[in-house]
Amino acid sequence: MELIRLNEVFARDGAQVWARQNMSMPLRQRLGLGSTVLYTARSPTKETVNEDAVALVAVRHDAAVLIVADGLGGLPSGDTASSLVVHTLTEQLLAAAASGAVIRDAVLDGIEKANAMVLAQGSGAASTLAVVELQGNTMRSYHVGDSLILLSGQRGKIKFQSVAHSPVGYAVEAGWLDEEEAVHHEERNIVSNVIGSAAMRIDVGPAVTLAPRDTLTVASDGLADNLYMGEIVEAVRAGSLDQAGKALLETCRERMLHPQPGLPSHPDDLSFIIYRPLTTPGRQ
Repeated sequence: MELIRLNEVFARDGAQVWARQNMSMPLRQRLGLGSTVLYTARSPTKETVNEDAVALVAVRHDAAVLIVADGLGGLPSGDTASSLVVHTLTEQLLAAAASGAVIRDAVLDGIEKANAMVLAQGSGAASTLAVVELQGNTMRSYHVGDSLILLSGQRGKIKFQSVAHSPVGYAVEAGWLDEEEAVHHEERNIVSNVIGSAAMRIDVGPAVTLAPRDTLTVASDGLADNLYMGEIVEAVRAGSLDQAGKALLETCRERMLHPQPGLPSHPDDLSFIIYRPLTTPGRQ
């Protein structure tokens, strides 16, 4: 357990983990059959540690997994919970890569194992989790809590969006609240499903085919709490991934530090991974 706590930046066998990090700018990484830009840092309004953790795991040359975990603020050891979740899942995926096991099984087993380990800490810590499995040009999502998984096309069409496991998230899905009402709702940060709960459940999404210019965004709630979905899509749908990452970061920081009437502003730790398949195999 101590080894996991100390591995705040971890790289091995095609896996990279960033926990408790405070990046100044998004980082560009090649991954599998695509390219990513990732970012993770604490809220600009706090001095305590970043409670998010992110990871990229290359399972095979054509298969990879994106991971974002968000330790719950207000509970003890949120950073420990998210770090433990990401490292446990990463180790499970590396074992699957070595043995040739099915990625889906490794993801589900890794989440179950992480939940048991967080519960065993006995501290009351908890974390949300968003995971995307990429195989060739197909993605499948797995999530627990209210972290975001969003697939959008170059023209701005939303092709897949995860449903937040929260009263507000369910109300939006049912049509009882619109996005404007939800982002300003006083109970927006209440989460009904977390890792670190005996009642934890895993929401498994459908297999979705990625078009060559689609963009996949996986993020902690620090993104969706400060930008509307349309703003996220507009930032990532075209242009380079570097431009997309910079746009998300700059707009979120501006909203967190300088609230404007009518616009969302909820200072929080912020983590995101933006992924695009390569338009021509073998070329960046």
